[in-house]
Amino acid sequence: MDNYKILIIEDEKPIADILKYGFVKEGFEVFCAYTGMDGMDALNENHPDIVLLDWMLPDVDGVTVCKHITKKCNIPIVMLTAKGTIEDKLLGLESGADDYITKPFDLREVIARVKTIIRRFEKVNQEKAESENTIIEVNDMRISEIERTVKIKEGSIVLTPKEFDLLVFLVKHNREVFTRQVLLEQIWGYDFAGDTRTVDIHVQRLRKKLPLEEHLQTVFGVGYKYVS
Repeated sequence: MDNYKILIIEDEKPIADILKYGFVKEGFEVFCAYTGMDGMDALNENHPDIVLLDWMLPDVDGVTVCKHITKKCNIPIVMLTAKGTIEDKLLGLESGADDYITKPFDLREVIARVKTIIRRFEKVNQEKAESENTIIEVNDMRISEIERTVKIKEGSIVLTPKEFDLLVFLVKHNREVFTRQVLLEQIWGYDFAGDTRTVDIHVQRLRKKLPLEEHLQTVFGVGYKYVS
């Protein structure tokens, strides 16, 4: 994949070197940073297409860096860490990560998953660029798909990328019931290895941030639906 830039934020230099070697062979332009602060500086300087981010960094933890990147840029992030519990995975994904790979890893798998995420991300961006700036006005919300913003009477509401995607998907499929597994496949991708509780957590966060009241409904034993 020529001309793609990847930023690797990893404090263990031998691991960073292995990753750099693999991605350079695949045609990527690779930038490495060994602390969270250096990683954020490298983000501003190099404008990568994707970030491979270690959780355990010596200064700022990966979750904090992930949140910073998510607020600043619309680029995919892959968390790379030895933390392998479901709770840790959910925390990483809630912070804005698009995928989660545990150590020790197979370099071929990391490269394959990064390529898959880039292709999926490009497809979504291309579809957005080819479409009009769709504005959805429903239940006191004004949703702009191109700007990826949500406004209510009180002002703009900040959503994570996955919260926004989940909201738009449900709103566009008014009254249609979706299982948690289908929502995982639609929003997180067919190859996402997470738990269905990821969906529950994102629904809870949407309910806290937005005046959804009776609109975002739980269908017990099945999943969720949006009723405008």
